Amino acid sequence: MRQPKILTTIQTYSWPLFASDLIAGFTVAMVALPLSLAIAIASGADPSKGIVTAIVGGFLISLFGGSRVQIGGPTGAFIVVVFGVIAEHGYDGLVLATFIAGIILIIGGSFRAGNLITFVPEAVVNGFTIGIGIIIAASQLKDFLGLAIEKVPADFLEKIPSLWEARETFSLATFAIALITLFLIVFLRRVAPRFPGLIVAVGIGSALVVFMSLPVDTLGSRFGELPSQIQWPKLPDFSPSRIVKLLPSAFVIAFLAGVESLLSAMVADKMIEGKHRPNAELTAQGIANIGSSLFTGLPATGAIARTATNIKSGGKTPVAGIIHAAVILLVMLLAAPLASYLAMPALAALLIVTAWNMTEPHKWREYARGRISDILLLLLTLTLTVTVDLTVAIGIGIAMGFVMRLSRRKTAESDWSPPDR
Repeated sequence: MRQPKILTTIQTYSWPLFASDLIAGFTVAMVALPLSLAIAIASGADPSKGIVTAIVGGFLISLFGGSRVQIGGPTGAFIVVVFGVIAEHGYDGLVLATFIAGIILIIGGSFRAGNLITFVPEAVVNGFTIGIGIIIAASQLKDFLGLAIEKVPADFLEKIPSLWEARETFSLATFAIALITLFLIVFLRRVAPRFPGLIVAVGIGSALVVFMSLPVDTLGSRFGELPSQIQWPKLPDFSPSRIVKLLPSAFVIAFLAGVESLLSAMVADKMIEGKHRPNAELTAQGIANIGSSLFTGLPATGAIARTATNIKSGGKTPVAGIIHAAVILLVMLLAAPLASYLAMPALAALLIVTAWNMTEPHKWREYARGRISDILLLLLTLTLTVTVDLTVAIGIGIAMGFVMRLSRRKTAESDWSPPDR
């Protein structure tokens, strides 16, 4: 079934539901704003692209999605892929790859590929998610520590020595702002989990830089003022040779968008005791990625943390996600100049917390108690993600998982015995 969930929920919609969705939508928008900026920067893109993705992608995912409470936008899982595509093919190459990925996802939804999520080994998903978390954290060390490096190498194995060589440029003021922001994020999340602590923590860290005139980089000093309007949509530049070059990246974007959105919807189902429509969700991801690319945004998908925030804040229907996108749009139109004061170490602290949460440390003991084969598959996928390439990691991980599943079937004891003749 590919019918959007909003068509079901709107039939019994009421003012009390709207009041709940309004509060949740505003709350999750305050969480999504700094995250969208930070994810875009870590991806090697202009920070405004993160805001555009949250607005366009978030709106379309809620409007066409198969979950009551899914919140969409740019996510940390795409940072590694997006950074690599931009480095190799330029930002216009990323836009085209995102557009193609959207088409792939719509085709997948049409052929009911949403149910195929069950065939992706959990160890592979866990492995590349932890690997992505490690890469994101490493990418933020420069701004967290205030190191003066002109260009940080994209390759993880080259990045660490480069950061170590620049250790003498360490900035105590930058590090202090990062630590204060990090502490506030963790503290506010524990003391008041429903409170939009992310934007408060980043705001306090940035305010200290401004009022104390600290020698710390800000969004404005590095990227200039954010635009206060969205540009008109336009089609990416198509050419057969370019499409062929970008197909592998497009498939990876489509795979990540599909897996992360369906995992997020499954987590949401457990929290609200509901049931999402996987093929509607895939179709929505396709529409959202095409829409985001038309506005030159980043790849979009369902975000587990923001979806959980939406639920905890009282979100009941997809209207909450639409309100979240509308609030971010209003902030962009009315308060874009204020974003230029956001401190880079404060945003780095936010992304390091996000990276830590992505690795799900509370599940490590459970992973360690699993089958030896699953542990090895997780470690293999993790290692390949960090040291080689996410595309290679996913391809080899799924192939190895399939081989292991077949071998388990062959070695499984059968309860059938030959009859006496």
